[in-house]
Amino acid sequence: MARRCAVTNKGTQFGNNVSHANNRNRRRFQPNLQDASLLSDSLGQVVRLRISVNAIRSIEHKGGIDAFLLDAKDDVLSLDARRLKRRIAKAQEKQQAAA
Repeated sequence: MARRCAVTNKGTQFGNNVSHANNRNRRRFQPNLQDASLLSDSLGQVVRLRISVNAIRSIEHKGGIDAFLLDAKDDVLSLDARRLKRRIAKAQEKQQAAA
């Protein structure tokens, strides 16, 4: 399984461990990924995603997964997040047409 956030597309970064003697050893910085269940108001169901804690904080700040995805640019989102964004947009259009 790829260590990549489904929403922000944040992945592994590489760098060095640097000792006191300035010796450098390559290391990896992994994103803090969590399995999250987020409630989509438009779809009326729970969406399960593997996202970083940074993404969870951003989603809560925006006011939910619907607002976050509709505000985000497509080139930043992963393929799964873009599909979910299209589903949410369709559901909101359908709700506005019914009202």
